[in-house]
Amino acid sequence: MDKDMNKDIRLSEFNPISECVVKKTMIKKPKYPVIDIHAHMGTLVLGQNYSALYDTSEYVQKLKELGVSHIVNLDGAFGQDLVRMKQKTKGFDGFISTFVWIDVSKMEDKDFDAWVIKHLHQAKQLGVKGIKMWKDISLAMKDTSGKYIAIDDERLDVVYETAGELDLPILMHIADPVAFFKPVDENNERFEELIANPSWSFCEPKYYTFDQLLKMQDHILKKFPNTKFILAHFGSYAENLAYVASRLDTYPNMYVDIAARVAELGRVPYSARKFFIKYADRILFGTDDTPLCLDEYLIYYRFLETADEYFPYCKEGQIPRQGRWNIYGIHLPDEVLKKIYYQNAEQLLGISIYDI
Repeated sequence: MDKDMNKDIRLSEFNPISECVVKKTMIKKPKYPVIDIHAHMGTLVLGQNYSALYDTSEYVQKLKELGVSHIVNLDGAFGQDLVRMKQKTKGFDGFISTFVWIDVSKMEDKDFDAWVIKHLHQAKQLGVKGIKMWKDISLAMKDTSGKYIAIDDERLDVVYETAGELDLPILMHIADPVAFFKPVDENNERFEELIANPSWSFCEPKYYTFDQLLKMQDHILKKFPNTKFILAHFGSYAENLAYVASRLDTYPNMYVDIAARVAELGRVPYSARKFFIKYADRILFGTDDTPLCLDEYLIYYRFLETADEYFPYCKEGQIPRQGRWNIYGIHLPDEVLKKIYYQNAEQLLGISIYDI
């Protein structure tokens, strides 16, 4: 017997290599043009100042080499940060659309409604295509009473109403993976990820529960039927396709993006393929990538286009970050690929990639 047979290793060191011999399709470019509805170019707000760490023209060139025809930069922010971001993207209006933020810290000011209306009207005049609402609103930010701000707080109604009036879609990140709201123990499938990033765990009484956040999400969709909502990360619940389907059936103003959720979707390929075909008009391509990390695109293309089996959702050789499983391709029909890659986004943004 090998002298090391009884040797224990840390879970963080365990990185088994699959012995399955399966087809490996190498895709360097997508079959059709791509609009990434969920990209981040950085901002000075919240300390995210990586916008100074890259050159916009080089970033755009790299995206083009990956088959991307247009991106939505969700880091438009507001005020002077919006001005700086517009300067950062100057000259690339045909390739980069920008979504702005709402300064929720002003929510209790008596002139908040007026500020929102002015901010969004000016943003649209600047060519802004939509609004980004962050999970921080409900999971980090508090009002003066010390309570976490609910994303469906009626004081935010002016945002949702004005967005509908201006036909500005709102991309909302409301909840994180459901495992982030459960105890970080031996039963949690994201155990390693949460141990490495303890601030990502929301399994404490002080936070809204996962179910409470989903109810807030429902409330907003129902209350503002004339506003288009893109619910980030596959409608907040990529682990439960039946639930997301029920919400899409209920709310015609709801769309979902696939950003940072291929790991979940790719492990249920039969259900995922049926879902993508049935709801092809409501799904948007997105990665959640930044100019400093463009590793996801080729994996997304392989997931959507091929029937490859049991392949990693991260770079070959890396220990999976989100959970210890592999994924499968869902080999979507061409007419579905076109909708998800670019046609649905064109409709929501009011653009045509063949005209820009």
